[in-house]
Amino acid sequence: MQDRAEYARKGIARGRSLVVLQYADGIVFVGENPSRALHKFSEIYDRIGFAAAGKYNEYENLRIGGVRYADLRGYTYDRDDVTARGLANVYAQTLGTIFSSAAEKPYEVELVVAEVGATPEGDQIYRLPHDGSIVDEHGSVAVGGNAEQISAFLDQRHRDGMSLAEALKLAVQALSNQANGADREIPADRLEVAVLDRTRPQQRKFKRITGRQLTRLLAGEGAGEEEADPSADAAPDASADAPAEGAPDAPEGGGSGA
Repeated sequence: MQDRAEYARKGIARGRSLVVLQYADGIVFVGENPSRALHKFSEIYDRIGFAAAGKYNEYENLRIGGVRYADLRGYTYDRDDVTARGLANVYAQTLGTIFSSAAEKPYEVELVVAEVGATPEGDQIYRLPHDGSIVDEHGSVAVGGNAEQISAFLDQRHRDGMSLAEALKLAVQALSNQANGADREIPADRLEVAVLDRTRPQQRKFKRITGRQLTRLLAGEGAGEEEADPSADAAPDASADAPAEGAPDAPEGGGSGA
């Protein structure tokens, strides 16, 4: 079991780190990702977002499974019955079973499942390591190759009530921080940023931040008028399962990136 854990940790460490932070109006996901097609972050359901580090094909399978679970539960019972805690329990069971099975290798993934509440006190963030354990996080969390150093950086600087621009700049600083104390620059076109915004009038709170809006936020300016966000409101792409017949909404179908 120790060898299996070491194997999984080494695989996760080869991936780029990402961070998830609470801010005044929701939860922001930030990661370095040069790919425009293979996303690290995606929507699972109305108020629930998914982030992952590690091996892409493995956590993409988990993402699709989460979409299936959420759609089926929301359609069979009620949309309010789909929660981050329930989804985290499903992922924990799957990862734990795979990790303890001698018939297959452990998954080289680390997940974050987040749900935005009506108030900051209602926000939920769960981190799921490769062995299927669940860690309830508050404020900020980092996963991936340099997670320990990034987490220590965020713990010292993150505070409640930050604006989106402040939280985004802090996240980029944490990702840019090097072990030798020097900082490297991460350009905006290499960043993937998404938010669960509790102030959105839509039932679905997930949206991606790209282009001029991202540039303005990194420059310390306000987000301004919300730009059109086709990725958040468009129909799912072919990689995601369609929701059960009769479901009012379909979650975003963008994949997650390595």
